[in-house]
Amino acid sequence: MKRQTSDGLRLAIISSAIFLAVIDIFIVNVALPSIRAGLNGSDADMQLVIAMYLLGYASFLIVGGRLGDRFGKKRIFVWSMLLFTLASCFCGVAGTPLQLNIARFVQGVGAALLVPQSIALVHVLYPGHQERIRALGIYGTIAGAASVIGQFLGGIIPDLDTAVAGWRLIFLINLPIGLLAAALAWRKLPETPLAPRARFDVAGVALLTAGLMCLVFPLIQGRELGWPLWCIGMLGASAPILAAFIWLQRRKSEPLMQLRLFAIPDFRIALCATLCYFMVQDSYFLIHSVLLQTGRGLGATATGLLFVAQGVGYVLASMIAMRLLGKYGKKVLLAGVLLMIATLLMHMYLFAGERQGNTALLPVLFLYGMGCGTVLPSMLTMAMKSIPAELSGAASGTYSTIQQVAVALGVSICGGVFFSLLQAGHGYTQAYLPAMGLNILLLLLTGCCLYLLPDGDAQPVNSWH
Repeated sequence: MKRQTSDGLRLAIISSAIFLAVIDIFIVNVALPSIRAGLNGSDADMQLVIAMYLLGYASFLIVGGRLGDRFGKKRIFVWSMLLFTLASCFCGVAGTPLQLNIARFVQGVGAALLVPQSIALVHVLYPGHQERIRALGIYGTIAGAASVIGQFLGGIIPDLDTAVAGWRLIFLINLPIGLLAAALAWRKLPETPLAPRARFDVAGVALLTAGLMCLVFPLIQGRELGWPLWCIGMLGASAPILAAFIWLQRRKSEPLMQLRLFAIPDFRIALCATLCYFMVQDSYFLIHSVLLQTGRGLGATATGLLFVAQGVGYVLASMIAMRLLGKYGKKVLLAGVLLMIATLLMHMYLFAGERQGNTALLPVLFLYGMGCGTVLPSMLTMAMKSIPAELSGAASGTYSTIQQVAVALGVSICGGVFFSLLQAGHGYTQAYLPAMGLNILLLLLTGCCLYLLPDGDAQPVNSWH
């Protein structure tokens, strides 16, 4: 019993990283109107509140994984948790939109350094296949639940009548959580072996960061700015910069990105599934937050409460999926994808009927949450199950980078379809249906990738071919 309690505490400490990192993406979505009013910001300023966090997050994830291998996962976990917490405090006390957006970028960097350590520590502390599946399932459940909780709190907290403006509290609540997590991590988590000392790949860091920024920033901001030439130029520059990064990695004895990871079939295929899935996961929340508040006239609090039904479905399904994954493997994920597609069709039917009440949405949101809860935690498990321990940090950084790039792609492409049709004078229903049709297509591609995953327990691959 003592060992189980210790394992539970360690997993809770590790999972605090993904909880904070994910919740700070979604909590802002619903709270943006309150933030704009509080800081007297513009539409562009508010777009950057999301964009700057994602830029810092996506650009430094692989760097975070490499730092953990080089200097120790526990040490980087503690220091990056403190950096994330400090940046959250600066967000909460910001006096101008510029100050807030600079702090959001640093907060994203802190999350990027933090999350790879947490995934890698799960891999290290739970070496057995079954216990690792269980731990990664719990970890993934917490990550998905954080997205729903973030939407809920983003609606509730800004409406609180306190001495401090409600929108500031969505950042300041990270202070006690972050400090407690850092203290417990320092005392309770074991240190991991360090990689052999070698020169850090500064050129690789610079190329990767520049390439991802050139890709992510215009994807998030291009539509809002009307796709100026400099946005198109940045997108064009991203391909040669990232190509140069890969060329450099092949020549390095101690590369920033371990290219041999892509020789592991289930990791490679799971990354493709992750890219398609997370384009849906995050654009769904953005589109529905706008549709419910602006299109249907719901307040932030009412919108947040609606997502509770989805959160309940998510948590319930994720607990069931954890038990089934070891026995049925990829069939569990395929069932979840089919459920998501079916319930998105129900979404489209309900929102096309303008007179449907919001109560009718509750069972549909619950079932959609069950689909998400079946897929998201299990996808992380399938991607990481065959990764050798010495590559766990690099693998977690690569996985999380693909995930955050997918967020930007989904918001840009699926959200872009929705907002472009609105700007062209179409009604909310006419804008909503094509966007959800695109989400269904992406889920079909996700299902195809998952179908191609190897059956059974894949064995680790230790060389790059």
